[in-house]
This record gives sequence, C-alpha cells and structure tokens, in this order.
Amino acid sequence: MRVLVAGASGFLGSALVPRLREAGHEVRRLVRRDTRAAEEYSWDPPAGRIDEGAFDGVGAVVNLCGAPLAPGRWSAARKQLLIDSRIEPTEVLAEAVAEHGVPVLVNASGINYYGPMGDAEVDESAPAGGGFLAELCTAWEAATAPAAHAGARVVLLRTAPVLSGKGGLLGPLRPLFRLGLGARFGDGRQYMPWISLPDHLEAARFVLEHAEISGAVNLTAPRPVTNAEFVRSLGRAMHRPAPWRVPGMALRIALGEAAEEMILTGPRAVPHRLLDAGFGFRHPDLDGALAAVL
Repeated sequence: MRVLVAGASGFLGSALVPRLREAGHEVRRLVRRDTRAAEEYSWDPPAGRIDEGAFDGVGAVVNLCGAPLAPGRWSAARKQLLIDSRIEPTEVLAEAVAEHGVPVLVNASGINYYGPMGDAEVDESAPAGGGFLAELCTAWEAATAPAAHAGARVVLLRTAPVLSGKGGLLGPLRPLFRLGLGARFGDGRQYMPWISLPDHLEAARFVLEHAEISGAVNLTAPRPVTNAEFVRSLGRAMHRPAPWRVPGMALRIALGEAAEEMILTGPRAVPHRLLDAGFGFRHPDLDGALAAVL
C-alpha cells in the first residue's frame, strides 16, 4: 500500500516510517520545508497547501502531527500551540482525503480523551471526560469529520505515553532515576496508561492493514498500572531505589493545570478494540516492556 505520513519527523513518525517500509508499504512523507527526496512532498497547513501529486495512488494517510505535551505550566500561548498543531493539520488532511478519495485516514489522538476516571476501567466505548486535554482530544478527533463524511475509513489512535529508550515518557525520568531521585507523584494511586514503542508501531500498522477496524482505538498496554507501581518497576529496571514522594500540592504549585491532568490523574484505560481484533501485544506487562526498551 502507498501510505502518506504527516508528522514523519517526530518521535513516533520517525520510527513508524521505517517500520511500514519493512512491512512492504511504500511510504511518502509530508514535510514543512523544501523537499530533499523523491518520496517527500511539501505542505503548509496554515495556508491549506499540499504539493501537487502527493495523493496520487495513496491508499492511506497517517497523521501524527501535534506539538509534544512537554512538562511545564500551560500558558495561554502554550495551550493555543497544542490546539493549532493538532486541529489545523487534521482539518487540512481530512479535507484532502475527502477530495482525493483516499480510502483510509489513521489519525493521532490521546488517551487523555477520557479525562480523570479514578479506578474505573475504561475502554473505547466510554464518553469523553472533562478538562483541557479531553476537550483537545475531542476537537482533534472531530476534525477528521470531512474524511468520514466522504466515506473514508477513519481510525483514531488514542495513544498512551510511549516507553522508549530514546525519548517518550522515559526521556525526562531516566536521568532522575539514575541519580536515585525516582519518586512517586502525589499519593501514587492514580493510573498511568502506557505502551511500549514496538507495540505502538505494530498496532499502528495493524489498524492500517485491517479493514474491519474503524473509529477509536486505545493504543495502551492491556495491564495498566498506578503511578506507585510504575515507579517501583522503573526503579527495579534501572537498579535504583525510588523511595521518594513528590507532594501533589507542590506539583500543582509548580505546574498548575498541567500537573492535575498529566501527572496526578490518569485513566485506567484498556485496549479492548485491539484485543478483540486479535492483536497480540509483545509487551503486555510493564516489567517486560521496561526490560525491552531499556
């Protein structure tokens, strides 16, 4: 299949492109600069411009665009960047998919769609939660509507934080654990959905190739853990003690709204759609995933 990928230079996109090629797909990349290779096509989402011929013969579009949810206080400007970097490119691509009759759009979303749910287990049938991130994910997914209305199969990848030895969730944590500063956040009872990078790549390929899958798909490991469990497991994997605790109030003072939504709460999400479709996780449990990626 010829696949057009947006966000191909990001953390996930730069890993997905070679994986799709290994699986036998022909991959084209959308870039926001002058092209440097035959498989690259330039685009400018704010202007709604995409190079002529980019969609010729394309069987699927994969959109992974979005500024990282980096730790830090959310200013009004930062929130607007998170919104614009997701909604605008998705609208442009969804309209292009509809115009060119591309049959498949696989679009990024986030597991924060569900908002804080406490101990309740949630799958893809659960409604959207509250808070900035849930509202962002809801708008992000809604931006794919032109493609769906044109008859394209639209898959929404509600992705959990990704475990990798080269960035992702572990990027800011590994230096702290090396120094013996690993700590649980707040009371540690909040859930932390996660997925290994190999499983994320295979799941993205799986939904791309399985025509019976459409709509929301949770890209998260089938065995979610609490923050306290995650910290203990990472400490074991790095052979470092992690006895400390960062009070929730301190995080709220330092990071405000971002602390509440990204660190002190999280959904106990499970990947029912993937499991029901027969997808086999390489790393279903956290200890095995950390051993593999570290």
